[in-house]
Amino acid sequence: MGAGEWDDGPVSDSVSEIVLMSDPRVAAVGVEERGEPLVDVRRGPLLVDERKRDPAGAYAHLREGVLDRLLDAQQKLPSGSRLLFVEGYRPLALQRRYFETYAEKLRAERPEWSDARIHTMASRYVSPPGIAPHSAGAAVDLTLVDDAGRELDMGTRVNADPEESAGACYTGAAGISAAARQNREVLGAALASAGLVNYPTEWWHWSFGDRYWALSTGASAACYGPRELA
Repeated sequence: MGAGEWDDGPVSDSVSEIVLMSDPRVAAVGVEERGEPLVDVRRGPLLVDERKRDPAGAYAHLREGVLDRLLDAQQKLPSGSRLLFVEGYRPLALQRRYFETYAEKLRAERPEWSDARIHTMASRYVSPPGIAPHSAGAAVDLTLVDDAGRELDMGTRVNADPEESAGACYTGAAGISAAARQNREVLGAALASAGLVNYPTEWWHWSFGDRYWALSTGASAACYGPRELA
């Protein structure tokens, strides 16, 4: 089935027009692993938030090539704004827990939905573990701050789910303020020019080298697959 249909009915146009992480085309993309290390972004010039801090510091790691592109994107931002790094690498066990927890939340709220629909709708907000860009060190959740480190208005908080935000977490959502729209466009322009791609249900989620990036850009294969932090 495609993103827009299940055995228990169609979904809204806002979802059906988006290629979700659960789409079989994403999982079908091969991986030609580059073998780049996961590097600690706290050792560089990026401003790193600690809201996702974990004992091992996994959250603050990315593949080397992804970090290089973030640093490039930061140089392309207008004066008075900076990137705020929130979360990068996510171990597979944590990704699985996030996905299952959100799926259970949806199941409790929508008991009439089939397992297939729960799986797909959960992927709007958390990637299925097997193909998750975060677990490859290829994805980053981030936002913009001003020179004083204050977060700019982006329309929702980072990691707002579709239910909480009434869909305002979608990158192209209508109904957010003009300032939030402009800030999303500034963020997107800098990151896209550095080669990253956005997951359209989450304005804060950008990636390079993973399966979703490969499908979005027409690359023959992903550069990075799941790996463990040494």
